[in-house]
Amino acid sequence: MAADDDDPEDGGFDGPSRSQRKRDAAVLKDLGDELVALPVAELDALPLDEKLRDAIDLAKRITAHGGAARQRQLIGKLLRKRDVEALRAVIAERVLERRMVARDFHRIEVWRDRLLAEGAPALAALVALEPSLDAAEMKDLIETAQREAASGRPPAAARALFRRLRDTLAPAAPTA
Repeated sequence: MAADDDDPEDGGFDGPSRSQRKRDAAVLKDLGDELVALPVAELDALPLDEKLRDAIDLAKRITAHGGAARQRQLIGKLLRKRDVEALRAVIAERVLERRMVARDFHRIEVWRDRLLAEGAPALAALVALEPSLDAAEMKDLIETAQREAASGRPPAAARALFRRLRDTLAPAAPTA
C-alpha cells in the first residue's frame, strides 16, 4: 500500500515549501519597494490602510541603509495580510496611464518636429488627418518657429506650435 503524500499526519505535504514561502515574501518585498518609490500623490490614490501607509511614509524618511532595509522588510510583512492583487491592479493601471500619456506626448513632438522640418507637405498631411485644424494659423506658427530657429532665438513659437498641436491632437483622456 502506497503512502498518501498529501496526508499531513504521514509527514507529507502540508503547505507551500519553505523556498516557495521565501519567493512569495520576496515578491511582496519588491511590491513594498515599488510603493516606497511612488510619489506621495500616487500613494494617496492607492487603497492603503493606515498602518501600511505609515510604514511606507516612515520608509521614505529613513536614510540609514540597514534601517531602510528593515522597514522595507516590515512593509513586505504587512503586505502578506493584505489583498495585494487589488493594489497591483491599481499600480498597473497607473503605469499604463503614464505610458499612454508619454506615447501621446511623443506623437505630438514627432508632428511638431516634422512640421518644422518639412513645412507645407507635413502641414497638408496633418490637415488631412485632422480637418478641424486651422491651417493658416498653423502655417504662421511654423514659419515663425523656423525663423526663430534660423536666427538662434529661443523657441517660443515652437512651444506655441506644440501647445496648439497638443490641444488639437491629444485625446481628452489617454487612450490605449
